[in-house]
Amino acid sequence: MTRFEIEEKIVAMLKTVYDPEIPVNVYDLGLIYKIDVADDGSVNIDMTLTAPNCPAADFIMEDIRQKIESIEGVSAATINLVFEPEWDKDMMSEEAKLELGFL
Repeated sequence: MTRFEIEEKIVAMLKTVYDPEIPVNVYDLGLIYKIDVADDGSVNIDMTLTAPNCPAADFIMEDIRQKIESIEGVSAATINLVFEPEWDKDMMSEEAKLELGFL
């Protein structure tokens, strides 16, 4: 499987992860800043949260890690929580904005 194919599967898997308080997945919310797939199958993901004090942060990050590591071709996943740049509702997909009433 190519890195591109693995990355596509990662994006599809990220679209199954939700913040318990928001009915939109973390990918469409714009919380995923970077997906790096190395030649050895290790994955590094930089992500943020809608708020730095999000009570579901550990749950969301662990859910992402477990789901990414279940993908064929992925040897390990590291989820890095970053707050730069700060998340803004403009980072959401059009679908997410529509779902949450921002359009």
